[in-house]
Amino acid sequence: MSKALDGVRILDFTHVQSGPTCTQLLAWFGADVIKVERAGAGDITREQLRDIPDVDSLYFTMLNHNKRSVTIDTKNPEGKLVLEALIQKCDVLVENFAPGALDRMGFTWERIQELNPRMIVASVKGFGPGPYEDCKVYENVAQCAGGAASTTGFDDGPPVVTGAQIGDSGTGLHLALGIVTALYQRTQTGRGQKVLAAMQDGVLNLCRVKLRDQQRLERTGTMKEYPQYPNGTFGEAVPRAGNASGGGQPGWILKCKGWETDPNAYIYFITQAPVWAKICNVIGKEEWATDPNYATPAARLPHLKDIFAEIERWTMTKTKFEAMQILNKYDIPCGPILSMKEIAEEPSLRKTGTIVEVDHPTRGKYLTVGNPIKLSDSPTEVKRSPLLGEHTDEVMAELGYSPEQINALRTAGAI
Repeated sequence: MSKALDGVRILDFTHVQSGPTCTQLLAWFGADVIKVERAGAGDITREQLRDIPDVDSLYFTMLNHNKRSVTIDTKNPEGKLVLEALIQKCDVLVENFAPGALDRMGFTWERIQELNPRMIVASVKGFGPGPYEDCKVYENVAQCAGGAASTTGFDDGPPVVTGAQIGDSGTGLHLALGIVTALYQRTQTGRGQKVLAAMQDGVLNLCRVKLRDQQRLERTGTMKEYPQYPNGTFGEAVPRAGNASGGGQPGWILKCKGWETDPNAYIYFITQAPVWAKICNVIGKEEWATDPNYATPAARLPHLKDIFAEIERWTMTKTKFEAMQILNKYDIPCGPILSMKEIAEEPSLRKTGTIVEVDHPTRGKYLTVGNPIKLSDSPTEVKRSPLLGEHTDEVMAELGYSPEQINALRTAGAI
């Protein structure tokens, strides 16, 4: 079966996480991703956080599936000619260098357009145009600059960053959409274009409900679904809301049976208005269904702390999975707090390809995250990440270089 992006060739100048997330997703959809790396070193994550000596780390392998690796010395004049040949043959160049790095290599937008006017140049940067555009940015910096940290955590504690990599991987996902969109537009115009995904912008896009709340706060001075209401105080900016849901249906994380020894024996429970009577019946508070202090969503808001305390008394008598089984029968929205160990061992995630076991020639078998986007006509096969420079000769041959020329370039240190 053909792949959605068959025939699209990506020149991958990315490293660490944000760029590789983008190019891996494109590779999963069938694009031929050629990862350009430095000879003898490669992507820095090959050696970061290693758990097996002298073997590519999980950090690298889990972000570079389905790609081909070539090693080119871009500072070598003959290596630069090889890179120019690749630019002429590829559809998209993806990079997440520090600002200006591509220009300093001699590959300005204008030069790339001379070599290939259909080339799409896609970039991850920390910030868009503005006072911070030359700053170097990492995951947690992006979370802070994009508004996530200031609105995460509890009101009586410091800002908190999330374990979800919304700065790096989140921006990579945004960039992948921009690339596919630019490829589609090229079918109409015949021209390439620049695609920019700034990490601050990507995080903010994922925090849009908090920008919504900032405007509500400025207009009303309060937000009734936040735990600060009615007894707390609101300042000028959106506060940290603990485990409040951030939507119109109040929710909270509650203890379950075994919480004293299991740090993940918790469940997220939402007091959705249409099933309020069922919630009352399940927890043994049938009178709340008609009590004017609890019967309507508006009436419940000042009592949410007491309501969740009562629900927690019930959840603490059940494991999180027992509670789920009971609550789902009544369509009461809830979800267990799943540990990474539980997720790794979940059979249904293996069956759907969300968790995949991959065999690597030096590492052996390991688990990785599969394609989160499922296409019925373009199934994803997760292939292992490449060894450093594994496909250099193969790609050079595709560019028209003879074995003798390849050997000469290698002798010259260009590849």
